[in-house]
Amino acid sequence: MGHPTVSHDAHEGHEHHAHDHHGGGEQSLNRMSVAATLHCMTGCAIGEVLGLVIATALGWGPLASFALAISLAFVFGYLLTSIPLLKAGLAVGTVVPIALATDTFSITTMELADNLTMAVIPGAMDATLGDVLFWGAMVLGFAVAFPFTFLVNRALLRRGKGHALVHAYHQH
Repeated sequence: MGHPTVSHDAHEGHEHHAHDHHGGGEQSLNRMSVAATLHCMTGCAIGEVLGLVIATALGWGPLASFALAISLAFVFGYLLTSIPLLKAGLAVGTVVPIALATDTFSITTMELADNLTMAVIPGAMDATLGDVLFWGAMVLGFAVAFPFTFLVNRALLRRGKGHALVHAYHQH
């Protein structure tokens, strides 16, 4: 799977303004919203799995494991936005506020929906990395989280916020 923040195929039609409601504007807005949501899901998945692997290796309990996993989901989400901006020559002091503004609401939505889904599946919060229940619940959690996060990203993009803030820095 390609890196969503640098995959230019996902951003075709970027020259349309997010608030353009005519013709291809809505399709472009939807494409950019899907790309932003996939970007968010990628960072969240990497962070959650890595966090749970580390916590399992350290013998941590479920609460500490999920705290680390959620924290790393934010770190990797921000990192996936920051790398292309840094490669575009922006200073770290410029990149950090852009990444925070771009991703915070999206990652929060993804993590809330994903983890709430896992919390309501009996046994999922106690399952380990070796359990099919864990992986099934995680996949289901992301599937449930996707439409909510898509709607958040779409609303942000429509207003020129979220991932709209980084499109000016993408190299084409």
